[in-house]
Amino acid sequence: MRTLLLNRISIVWVLLILATALSWQFGHGLGFGDAYQYATSAILVITFVKVRFVFLDFMEVRRAPLPLRVAFEAWAVVACGVLIFLYWSGL
Repeated sequence: MRTLLLNRISIVWVLLILATALSWQFGHGLGFGDAYQYATSAILVITFVKVRFVFLDFMEVRRAPLPLRVAFEAWAVVACGVLIFLYWSGL
């Protein structure tokens, strides 16, 4: 049982649950008060961190060839950045 709980996948799964709970709390005003723009940006960042965990650990991109992993990491950073930029610019 102990090896199951200390398994990397189990730890990542717990982190994903905690990240979901944190983003849910941000959506309900935790920590930012009336500044919902900051909460939205934080939720987007948490979302892409979760996407990164899912791709790397559950879809096994962590062990993929380096060009594929670099392409995924670049996509995640660019997509998150573009979404935050579009949100803040009002487009």
